[in-house]
Amino acid sequence: MASDTSTYIGQELELFAQATHWKNYIRQQVKPFLGDNVLEVGAGLGGTTRFLCDGSQNRWTCLEPDVSLAAKLQLAIDTGDIPACCESSVGTLATTGAEQAADTVLYIDVLEHIENDAAELRNAIRVLRPGGHVVVLSPAHQWLFTPFDEAIGHFRRYTKRTLGALTPGNATLVRLAYLDSVGLLASLANRLLLRSAEPTHRQIQLWDKGMVRTSRYLDPMLGRRIGKSVLGVWRRNG
Repeated sequence: MASDTSTYIGQELELFAQATHWKNYIRQQVKPFLGDNVLEVGAGLGGTTRFLCDGSQNRWTCLEPDVSLAAKLQLAIDTGDIPACCESSVGTLATTGAEQAADTVLYIDVLEHIENDAAELRNAIRVLRPGGHVVVLSPAHQWLFTPFDEAIGHFRRYTKRTLGALTPGNATLVRLAYLDSVGLLASLANRLLLRSAEPTHRQIQLWDKGMVRTSRYLDPMLGRRIGKSVLGVWRRNG
């Protein structure tokens, strides 16, 4: 049986927690698919949880295989920094016994960390109620793979084609789009020039406050055909 715990090797979670414009953009895109019972896979320190969970949900399970991160997340819940409807759970979908319990399963910058991504999505569909949604947001374009991707444990980056190809047999792909067209330029610059293993605080702020804000207006005009991230949403069939 697979282990339900692991240690996260990345150091970027606190840096990206400061990317408030990006988190708000994600919330705008994901909110229509959030149900009353949400399972967030790879919740980390709760940076995404804070933006997506507004406290109105019946239950929000933060599944995190890193024991240390899960403990910090639970402390944030206990102190009221994260809504009380949330709970921290140590483990992975491969080891959980949940069946048809969730309305939504979230993978926000997580699926690229999982080696067998196709099996993971099959497990995600398994724990959904019929009509529920799996939401995946991941970095786009393998040609943008950098030392930073490797340093934080990415196995791959996706295109719309490769992400869509993961569609499980009992699910329907209902949304597939690129996000952050302007941020694609920053990723390209890092790939060709900087080759940095970790972005600086200044770089994150420049991207978040400048590029992301511009992308929110430009992406719809471009038909969401380019971007540094790719969003996929699947609905479980009845």
